[in-house]
Amino acid sequence: MQPIVKLGQIFMRIAQISPLFEAVPPKLYGGTERVVYSLTEELVAMGHDVTLFASGDSITSATLAPMRAQALRLDPSVRDWVSIYHRMVEMIYRRKDEFDVLHFHIDYFPLSLFGRQKVPFLTTLHGRLDLPEFIETYNTFPDAPFVSISDSQRRPIPRLNWVRTVLHGMPANLLTPQPGKQDYAAFLGRISPEKGVDKAIRIAGKAGLKLKIAAKVDNADRDYYETEIRPLIDGNPDVEFVGEINDGQKPAFLSGAQVLLFPIDWPEPFGLVMIESMACGTPVIAFNCGSVPEVIDHGLTGFIVTNEAEAVAAVAKTRGLDRTAVRATFERRFTSRRMAEDYVNVYEALAQPARRLRAVTA
Repeated sequence: MQPIVKLGQIFMRIAQISPLFEAVPPKLYGGTERVVYSLTEELVAMGHDVTLFASGDSITSATLAPMRAQALRLDPSVRDWVSIYHRMVEMIYRRKDEFDVLHFHIDYFPLSLFGRQKVPFLTTLHGRLDLPEFIETYNTFPDAPFVSISDSQRRPIPRLNWVRTVLHGMPANLLTPQPGKQDYAAFLGRISPEKGVDKAIRIAGKAGLKLKIAAKVDNADRDYYETEIRPLIDGNPDVEFVGEINDGQKPAFLSGAQVLLFPIDWPEPFGLVMIESMACGTPVIAFNCGSVPEVIDHGLTGFIVTNEAEAVAAVAKTRGLDRTAVRATFERRFTSRRMAEDYVNVYEALAQPARRLRAVTA
């Protein structure tokens, strides 16, 4: 099968393979599925023929290939999600020859099977890689092509076949600055020990700002929330727990904040909430972990700090940052069009040997 050629341009047949835990796009929280959605829609807008393998409750302008009726998060009857992923990989393998390239976002699941066939494929790794079992598993496949979402993500396994780092992007007009005064600090994302919401509460309090928390509480973190975080919120007039919010609610929430607090304590592979805040013109104060130095331009889109005291001092400095410049930096560095163009360059590089092979054997 040859790529489509039109007016000197090559339009590729691309398979995007999403996780099944959330729909594409996710209804609420869901970082990887959100990135897959942004990438898929932009590739379609660029003229490529894209098939999205995802849950059946996904919404896309690509061709949807439903792997199950609904996202796993919404189906409490599922007791073994690994078996569902094994079936998905097999079903995609049976259709592999329909595509010029297959782009997986499901960690290590495709590596063994797709490493034994000739259709170009790649895997974007979206999570942390510093766990011993991950290092052992990925090192078993030294020739499989991987894309990292930050250079820092590579550090635990630097010798993998890393073909490129592609920083995340999102639609330019999905989140935009909204008018109004900025009179609180914001925390957005998920409540868990490594995300540092307890630090955010202390930082905002010492800086004299109210803190609004828009966050998801996973079942796995419910005890942590009840024992460690809720006591810091209940009865505290300067902390408001908003709960989980969707994309339609984010512009007002982020635009109304003086600053987004991102006091993480783990090697964050990327951190979508940072660019969501920047899209609304809101600067970010982030701890110097993981991808943070690759995302935040210190002194322009926010401040990179190493402890709570530095974060408290930086809060006042955010008043002096140009929110228009924060938004402009987002438009220059973190749109879905830039992300899609980066990936198309990877796809074309991987597909060239396969095209040469088809031309020789045709």
